[in-house]
Amino acid sequence: MLTYGQKLEQQGFDKGIEKGKRTTLLRLLTRRFGTLPEPVVERLAGATSADIERWLDRILDASSLDEVFDTP
Repeated sequence: MLTYGQKLEQQGFDKGIEKGKRTTLLRLLTRRFGTLPEPVVERLAGATSADIERWLDRILDASSLDEVFDTP
C-alpha cells in the first residue's frame, strides 16, 4: 500500500506524463499541419488522457486535422 506522500508523488508523475503527451501532440500537429486554429488548441487543452492517446495514434495516417480529431 502506498503512503499518502507516495500517492501524491505518483499523481504528480502522471500529470507530468500527460502534459508531455499533450505538448508532443501539439508539436506534431503544428509540424504536420502548420499553425493550428484556436479551437483545436482549446480542444487539446481540455482533452482527456484517452483523447490524447487516440489522437497521437491517428496523426501518422491522417491527411488533415479533421482526420485526427474525427470519431470513427
